[in-house]
Amino acid sequence: MTTCNMNKEKIIKGSVGEELTCKYLMSKGYRIAARNYRSKFGEIDIIACNERCIAFVEVKTRNKNPLNRPCMAVNRSKRMKIMKTAYMYLQENKVNLMPRFDISEVYLMNNTHRLHHIDYMEGAFIQEGDYAYF
Repeated sequence: MTTCNMNKEKIIKGSVGEELTCKYLMSKGYRIAARNYRSKFGEIDIIACNERCIAFVEVKTRNKNPLNRPCMAVNRSKRMKIMKTAYMYLQENKVNLMPRFDISEVYLMNNTHRLHHIDYMEGAFIQEGDYAYF
């Protein structure tokens, strides 16, 4: 498989994971406020709201039984970008809900786009350091 095809497959797999996470969140009573929200700091895959909170969701999609948990890819640098981008979203949209940072680990059946399972982590990380805007 060429590099171009591998990148295309990664993009498709990521989109599938985001769509499955949106369905999961809606089944739990969330409203999807935005997808792939971008700022100068980075991107947030999904922004979802319920009556109590606004969740900024990072989606990581892998085949079942990966060597490492997908959440391990959300390192400190990635968390800082998500928090800064969330701050920009809140400034632009004047939301009065409690912010929360979640990670959705989406596991697909090997070499397919069929869902194996989702591990959804509410409050997977919190604001930290100099970038604690909330």
